[in-house]
Amino acid sequence: MRARGAGVGNDGGREPLVFVVFGPGGVGKGTLVARLLRDRPGLWLSRSWTTRSRRPGEAEDAYVWATPEQFEARVSAGGFVEWTRFPGNGHYYGTPTLSPPEGRTGDDIVLEIETDGARQVAAMYPAACLVMVVAPSRAAQEQRLRARGDDDDSVRRRLAVGEQEEQTGRAMAHHVVVNDDLYRASEQLAGIIDACRRECGTKDRSAVDG
Repeated sequence: MRARGAGVGNDGGREPLVFVVFGPGGVGKGTLVARLLRDRPGLWLSRSWTTRSRRPGEAEDAYVWATPEQFEARVSAGGFVEWTRFPGNGHYYGTPTLSPPEGRTGDDIVLEIETDGARQVAAMYPAACLVMVVAPSRAAQEQRLRARGDDDDSVRRRLAVGEQEEQTGRAMAHHVVVNDDLYRASEQLAGIIDACRRECGTKDRSAVDG
């Protein structure tokens, strides 16, 4: 599958687009992406792999849960678009190759990943639309990390790298969404996806008409 790099889910026969929603841990990426998938048809979420344990209350399908051995075997087989090993706890995270299942091959693709992964995807898919999500403050980020069940060590590590991740991410992002209000941030994210899809469709029609 060839992906343009901004998203799939289209009714005009164009190639899929790839939308990368990224940012530090604890900024609310998952909640925003869940609402986006609920409200916008024709989007397929590429489910990330991880070797960490499920948090209390976390959905079984939030990730593909793997052992380190399973993850490393897939790395060796070239089965990830991007992958990283988080410093400190040593857990792996990775995005599998962008291949929607049968019946979803016309959908635009959404990735919900962290900053280093977004950098890797951008290198592989230069046309991808990069949307960075940030918390309104470090205090808000810390509160969200604790609310989702991160322990003290994890919170400290996440906050320690968060400032550098934000600087790096802002430099490469096409759009930045400050998640200070869930409704407003959700509408902003959906508006970005809608605008990109419209622009892509217009370009495709112009190419055909020309």
